[in-house]
Amino acid sequence: MTSYHGMAHRGDVGNGEDVVVHGLGGIGLSAVQIADALGANVIGVDLFDEKLERAEELGAITTVNASEVDDPAKEVRDITDGGADCSVDALGVETTCRNAVDSLGKGGRHVQIGLTTSEEEGEIPLPTDEFVAKEIDFRGSLGLQPSRYSEMLDMIKTDKIDPQELVSETVGIDEVPETLASMSDYDTMGFPVCNEF
Repeated sequence: MTSYHGMAHRGDVGNGEDVVVHGLGGIGLSAVQIADALGANVIGVDLFDEKLERAEELGAITTVNASEVDDPAKEVRDITDGGADCSVDALGVETTCRNAVDSLGKGGRHVQIGLTTSEEEGEIPLPTDEFVAKEIDFRGSLGLQPSRYSEMLDMIKTDKIDPQELVSETVGIDEVPETLASMSDYDTMGFPVCNEF
């Protein structure tokens, strides 16, 4: 729901647009799947090959391992011949936010889905002059309003998206605290689901 609102409403992602998703945890992988279903050319950016491979399985046309290149944003600009139409920071970490913004082309839209960590404390420095010169829009995205659930459910019903593909593991209620802690450390891929009470 979070990524659907971010891609369909806040990002206004359309057919043939270049969309880059930075941070391929559950929210980021969901954004990849949804942007692909909306017809975008999706690029995934992360530090871990396993997450990059999963992004390609979910519809990314290519990926960038940010730990293997000097400038991930430049890689994206090169792939897109000038910059993405829409970027997503699905983590809320200063580096991913800045790289996402720097990945954009002129008139690009940045969607901030990830909330900042305790290290950033809600503040991330951004290149204000670049926002002006490239006419970049910065859009926050919190979640999907209940009145719009039917849009997303229709995409599921017509097999355009499959939430089951995002489930990384199922856990029992006793494992929830440990699983939540691993999510905070970015150790999960996709969404763990508690199905045993």
